[in-house]
Amino acid sequence: QVQLVESGGGLVQAGGSLRLSCAASGRSFSSYAMAWFCQAPGKEREFVAAIGRSGIGTYVTDSVKGRFTISRDNAKNTVYLQMNSLKPEDTAVYYCAAGDSYYYRLPQQYGYWGQGTQVTVSS
Repeated sequence: QVQLVESGGGLVQAGGSLRLSCAASGRSFSSYAMAWFCQAPGKEREFVAAIGRSGIGTYVTDSVKGRFTISRDNAKNTVYLQMNSLKPEDTAVYYCAAGDSYYYRLPQQYGYWGQGTQVTVSS
């Protein structure tokens, strides 16, 4: 029903910034809540941030609160994750996901996923 493609990952030094993008196609982007998850090698996929259909309701997990900001532009069918003050422990593959509610926190609650984009933060 919807296809998601992430971009914007890369290699940055600690303290640097990246902006990840997730472009959607196939169905009405504005009908979905969107989220970002991350997964490091050997670890479970973890929730990072979510945003409601309107772009007003948002939630960011405690470990990145104050550093990461989620936003969306429904006219461009795109959701963003602005990542500032990056730390080596932020290193992971970042995935975007589409679902029914921005209150969802578990990967199994989201029905659509992108392929992921690698973020590597060097010390």
